[in-house]
Amino acid sequence: MVRDGGSTSDWPDGGFPGIRINPESLMPEVVNDEACAAALAASTDPTDLIFVRLVQGHPGEAAELLAEARYKDPDSFRLRMFEAEVLRVSHRFDRAVELYRQLLAEAQGTPEESVVQQHLGRSHFAAGHAAAAVESFAKALDLRVAGSADAALIYSSTVALQRARDVLDLAC
Repeated sequence: MVRDGGSTSDWPDGGFPGIRINPESLMPEVVNDEACAAALAASTDPTDLIFVRLVQGHPGEAAELLAEARYKDPDSFRLRMFEAEVLRVSHRFDRAVELYRQLLAEAQGTPEESVVQQHLGRSHFAAGHAAAAVESFAKALDLRVAGSADAALIYSSTVALQRARDVLDLAC
């Protein structure tokens, strides 16, 4: 779906052409089908198709693709991150959070730590745990700023943190 450019132009980058992070749900959405399809056609990375299928709401297909990729590379940190995403998209939030916490222990002190914190926050947010989401997004933002991460990543963490804080404030 191609959306009005003005309505999604300020949405955080979703990490793949044609995909942005919805600032309300904090979930990635395809905002430009043509750009997404063209990037997929040009890609040789199996995780790109897994990611797009997750974003499109096809966790079963993504899980099948993930199982095949994990068979070829069972120790891949990135594929294990996608495993947690499959759990989140499948509404198995507790298991997703548990896997993200395991990955966080492994990523401590590495550049991947901020990525895991961001995804952990998103899982907490999707599960309705705004306070835990605020904590994870704040840690992700701190790590990204301290590590001089790309501005798009810092922006994504900033938007997510503010949204989680807004939801938490409404709940109080």
